[in-house]
Parts: sequence; C-alpha cells; structure tokens
Amino acid sequence: MAQSSISITVNGEAKEVEATTTGVELFADDKNIIAVRLNGELRDLYTPLADGDSVEPVALDSEDGLGIMRHSATHVMAQAVQELFPNAKLGVGPIIKDGFYYDFQVDQPFTPDDLKQIEKHMQRIIKSSQSFRRRVVSEEEALAEEADQPFKIELIQDKEAHLDPSTATEISGKELSFYDNVDRDGNVVWKDLCRGPHLPNTRFIKAFKIERSAAAYWRGSEKNPTMQRIYGTAWASKEDLKAYQTRLEEAAKRDHRKLGAEMDLFSFPEEIGPGLAVFHPKGAAVINAMEDYSREMHRKHHYSFVQTPHITKGGLYETSGHLHWYKDGMYPPMHLDEERDADGNITKPGADYYLKPMNCPMHNLIFKSRQRSYRELPLRLFEFGTVYRYEKSGEVHGLTRVRGLTQDDSHIYCTREQMKDELTSLLTFVLNLLKDFGLSDFYLELSTKDPDKYVGSDEIWEEATNTLREVAEASHLDLVADPGGAAFYGPKISVQARDAIGRTWQVSTIQLDFNLPERFKLEYIAKDGTHQRPVMIHRALFGSIERFFAVLLEHYAGAFPAWLAPVQVLGVPVADEFAPHLAGFVKSLEDEMVRCEIDYSDDRFGKKIRNASKSKVPFILIVGEEDMNNNAVSFRFRDGSQLNGVPVDEAREQILTVIRKRVQVNSADDFKAAVAGENAAE
Repeated sequence: MAQSSISITVNGEAKEVEATTTGVELFADDKNIIAVRLNGELRDLYTPLADGDSVEPVALDSEDGLGIMRHSATHVMAQAVQELFPNAKLGVGPIIKDGFYYDFQVDQPFTPDDLKQIEKHMQRIIKSSQSFRRRVVSEEEALAEEADQPFKIELIQDKEAHLDPSTATEISGKELSFYDNVDRDGNVVWKDLCRGPHLPNTRFIKAFKIERSAAAYWRGSEKNPTMQRIYGTAWASKEDLKAYQTRLEEAAKRDHRKLGAEMDLFSFPEEIGPGLAVFHPKGAAVINAMEDYSREMHRKHHYSFVQTPHITKGGLYETSGHLHWYKDGMYPPMHLDEERDADGNITKPGADYYLKPMNCPMHNLIFKSRQRSYRELPLRLFEFGTVYRYEKSGEVHGLTRVRGLTQDDSHIYCTREQMKDELTSLLTFVLNLLKDFGLSDFYLELSTKDPDKYVGSDEIWEEATNTLREVAEASHLDLVADPGGAAFYGPKISVQARDAIGRTWQVSTIQLDFNLPERFKLEYIAKDGTHQRPVMIHRALFGSIERFFAVLLEHYAGAFPAWLAPVQVLGVPVADEFAPHLAGFVKSLEDEMVRCEIDYSDDRFGKKIRNASKSKVPFILIVGEEDMNNNAVSFRFRDGSQLNGVPVDEAREQILTVIRKRVQVNSADDFKAAVAGENAAE
C-alpha cells in the first residue's frame, strides 16, 4: 500500500505532509519561490519529495534564484534563435556573472538587427507562459534526439564533459536529461539537453536584455569550430535591470582600455601581438611609483630581493609539475643547444627551453643553492618577476588578462611551527599595503583542492587548508568558499577587493604549499641537527603589476591620488611673461622628484585651463601677475575649486606633504584637510 504521508524538514523544521507533495504545494503562498534546495542540491520546484528529505525554498531574487532564471533565459534565447534561424546548431549556454550566454553555429554572424529580432521573439515566448519540464533519458535516446546537433552529440559522448564549468549546465555526471518547453496546450515546442534546474515557467523571467554577440571557439579551443556567442542578462525586476545597466555605463566610463588611450598610458601594438602591453612614459611613471613603494615596504618587512631569468630548461618545470598540469598555459618550447657534425649527426643533444610561466621553481633553486639553517627561517624572497602565459587570443582582455605580466612575487620558506604566525602577519601586511593604494573594502576567498588536479597527500592538503581557514577566520573578514579552485600544489586565500563602484576584483593571493618543497627536496638543518622540509608560502600582492594597474585606473577613473598620478603638477601661465616664474617653481618641485609639466602651447589661457581640467592632474598651478609679484602660485583642483596666492615655499611643502601622505585630493577642502595636520604638528 502506498505511503499516505511523509516526514520532511522544511527550513530546519520537521513537517508531516502528503506523499504527493512537491515544492509547488509547500510554497504555494509565496510566488517568489521558483525552485528548491533538496538535500543540499538545487532542484525544480515540482520535484517529487521523499520521506526524510530536507527542503529549502529558493527565491527568485536570491543568488541561486537569479542563476536559475538566467539559465532559463538562456533556453528561451536558444529557442528564439532556432525559431528565427532554423539551421542554427546549438552549443552550450551557461550562466556567468550577472548574465548568461549561448553559443551557436550559424551561416552568418549575428547582426545588431538580428539581436533586436531575437530579443523581441524572446519577449513573445516569455509572455506565452511556457513551462520547463525535465525528463531523464538514456544515452541512446539522447543521441537519437540530438541526431542533427553535432555539438550536443559530442557532449553526450564525452564522459568528462560534466567536469568542465562551461558544459556542466548541459551534462550531469549522474544522468542525462532534457528540458522540454511546453505550451499552455501541453505541446512540446522546443527542447534542450540540460541538467537543470529551471523556472516553473517563462513568465518568471521578469526583466532581461540581449547585450551583444561575439565570435568564440567551441569549448574554448582554437582547434575547434568558430561559434557565434550571444550574451544576455536577466534580473528579478526592471529596477534591478536598470541599476545594472547604470553600473555598466559607469564601468564603461572607467574602462582602463579607454582611459589608457585617453591619458597616453599604454598600448598594445599589433606588431608585438595580443596581450603584450607597452607602457608609455606616463604609464611607466605610475608603475614606478607602485613598485618603489612596494620595494620600500618589503625592505621594512625583511624581504630579500632576488632576480631570475625569463627562460629556462624544461626540466625545471617537469620537477615542479607545471609541464604536467599547466602546459596548455605555457608558450611552446624552443629547442636549443643541439650540435651536429657535417653529416648531420647529433654530437650534442639539445634541450627544450620555455618562457617561464611562474617564478616559484627558480626561487626554490635559490633556496637550494646552499645549506640552510633554521636560524635563517623564515626566509622571504621577493622579485618583480616577468612571466609569460599563453592565453588564447580570444581571452586576452586589456591589462586584466595578458600574455606577458610582471608579478610582485614572494616565496616564503618557514618551519611548520612558524607557518601560522607567518601567514597571519603576511595577511596583515597585504591588507595594509592594499589600503595604502586606496582599496579598503575586502573579503576573503578560500580555494580548496580540485579532486581531479592535485599533487600530494590528502592529509597534507587537509592540514594546509585548515591552517589557511584559521588564519582567514581570525582576520574577521567575510570568508567565501571556492571549492576546487586551488592550484595543483596547494590551497590559497585570495583577497577580493571592491572598487569605487562596487565591483569585485581578485587582487592578492596567499598559497600554502607542502608539495613543491618535497618535489625539489628542499631542506634546512633544524635545531636538533636533523634535516627538515620547509613549508613554502606563495604570495603575489598585486597579483600582477599590469592587472593591479588596471584595477587602480578604473577604481580612480584615472584621477589617481597625487603620489601615483603620472603627472603630479601641471603648470599653466596666464601669459608668456609669467612662465619664467612658474618654471622656477616647477624646477624646485622637480628637484624633489615631483613629476611636473608646463603648458607652453600657443592656446589661449581659457583653453589651457579646459585642457588641464580634463587631464586629471591633481595640482594645476596657475601664475599670473599678482602671483609673480608676490612670489606665489595659485592652485586649481579637479573639482574646479581654487586656492589663490599661496607663497611658493608654503606651496612646495604642502604639495610634498600630500604626496608623502598618499591621500586623495580632488578639491581645495581635501587639500586643506591633508595639510592641516602637518601644519598643526609644526
């Protein structure tokens, strides 16, 4: 006899319900509930429940709910594309941050008019209130249903497809399933291979927008066919969509690629290649300021500076494991040093050399170059080391994803007993330095072992992970889990920083590594005379100079604080006869290593001021007749406010004070506040 009732737990509370109950009945009074978390797993709202199940509701406007809605919007978009372009072949349609995309193989790239047509068709589908219904199929059934879809067939036959984040939305490691889009009359009008879950019906897609299309390689490999990728976004309300679009508009104004060109900071010459930046004098001035301050702080915290070459024999990366785990991200080898006789016979074997993708193996060789004592530990090695990573040309993006990058790379060798204290002080050092650069809103992310990509024992990983977790929790910052996100050699903490408009950037990383010391057989002589393995800590504070430069450029919208600004002082004489007085004052600033320029152009004074205001320079110095007669200068700030007739000696000291304090100054009031404490101290 069938069971008439079952016992379940809803939001932690025990309940007795009818055996036929689903989430639809459980949460019928709340129309914002669109799915359930069933025993920890996201499932459709209509999923049958079983005795002992634990059920939690998923609201549309929650993080999980938005993800489900965006994935359902992806299906609606794919349905619209196939109804408008019947020959389109389907790729994959995952969700991404704030949106979704779907890859299609079509005869011609999508045009802007095509995208408008697709969006209108999606609106009609949404209004038709189609439901999403899941059905499980065998592999044979799936292959038969997708007979005319070659990319879906590839996914069905690829037993590892569920491990790839971009294809995991299509394929489950447990079973294959389709989602049917069913109209109000019960007819299946479209279907897609998918693991789910989905919305109850299309009308829950409250606000969406098709954003753009772009070319993309199937499954991210340039060896595969080129697809057309359509990007979209979806939100729980029209107000949320509008707020998102406003954020995008602000982000576009701050785009570091746009600002980099406008401010003459850097470029990517076609002659050099994708992802390889050159920094112009003004951009290099910012980098020099970043590096100089970083060097100063590292010296104060007892780091030893090292320098390593850009190229190495491949054997080094075989020892480290990079050639096994990271080869796809490395440039191809150069076979060098081979010698042959006149008959072409090899008399001296050559070797494969690689551009280095990581600095850590070379730092290990420095540690290993002589016998080490426990008295030397912790040994903190530091390098601005340039590395090269073969990012696919379609994935490089301005300075945030490049092929050549310089890391402020540190490797710390310590004893197991020193490990926790070293990590704690290291995290404090990292956060304080980031604050000096103007970032102050942080949370931490703990990346743990990828079960399919790691070296070392489970016990070592567990110890390393638990230690990092304890250090992160002791910081009292929010800690977010990143399961499977660690590098192959150890878990890591990453510092996530929010910028001026609320976007999150990964900046610093701290990785704990018991494995590379083992692979390189690193040793030190312990206090008792025994040979011991050190613990290794990998740390990149900026992540990379290039990426951190981009983060700061967008955070400040180009208006850097004075100590970082490419040009710190811009002189504008009211007329030519006042230029010598201004030049003399500027020379006194340059003697103090202040970065200065003077506008000697033939433009009228009004145009010079307008140009200066657009330049984002923190201090515009104006000199007219009264200034010259009184041996003074006048300040103009970014917001248009001014301080007139400041005696030159006072002005010089005030400028130097603001630079030394590393504070942001955009107005006369900011300037007065910055120098007030200094004056009071005097």
